[in-house]
Amino acid sequence: MLLRDNVYESLRADILSCRLAPGDDMREQELAERYAVSRQPVREALLRLEREHLVTVQPRQGYRVNPISLSDARDLLRFRLALEPACVAEAIENATEKTLEALDGFRSFAGDREDFITYNRGFHCALADASGNRRMAGALCDLIGQADRLVRVSLANVRDHDPTQLVAEHGELIEAMQRRDRRRALHLIKAHIHQTEKRVLPALKRNAVIIERRDA
Repeated sequence: MLLRDNVYESLRADILSCRLAPGDDMREQELAERYAVSRQPVREALLRLEREHLVTVQPRQGYRVNPISLSDARDLLRFRLALEPACVAEAIENATEKTLEALDGFRSFAGDREDFITYNRGFHCALADASGNRRMAGALCDLIGQADRLVRVSLANVRDHDPTQLVAEHGELIEAMQRRDRRRALHLIKAHIHQTEKRVLPALKRNAVIIERRDA
C-alpha cells in the first residue's frame, strides 16, 4: 500500500473510531507528527476525507472533524435501507451454500461495546460480500464503516447496552437467508434497519457534539 493510502486509512480509522472526535480541530503539521510522515500525504488524505464529508477545511485555520448532523445520520440510514436489502436479495439469489453457511459465525457474540462494533460491522459487510456484487458490496461496506461513528456516539449515551436483541435479529436473518426465503429475509433486514434508526437517532440527540444541519 502506498504511503498516502496508509495515512488515509489511519486517519479515517481514527475519525470513525472517534479517537479524533466530532468537532476536533486538526492541523497538517500535528497530523504529520502523529503519523510520522511529511505533510503532503496528510494533505492528500484530508482532501479525500473532505470528499467523504468526514472533515471540513477551515481557511487559514486547518481542518475540523465534521460534527455528526442528525440530517446526515438520517440520510446515511435511509441510504442503507435502500442498499442493504438489495445486497441480501442478491445473496439469496446467487450465494453458494458455503457462503451462506459462513454467516453462522455471527449467530453469537461475546465482548464489550468496542467488540460489538467490530462484530456488527463484520456481519453487515459479510452480508454485502455474500451478494457477489462488488460495486454494491463496496458501497455498503463503506456505508457501514461510516456508521461506526454513529454507533459509538449513540452507545455512549445508552446505559447498560445489551446486544442480545441485535444478535437475535442477526440470527433470524441468517436463518431466512439460508432457507433462501427472500420475502422473509427482506422483511427482517428492513425491520432491522428501521429499529437501528429508532435506537440511534434519539441517542445521538443527547450528545453535545451532535448538530442539526440547517440548510441555507
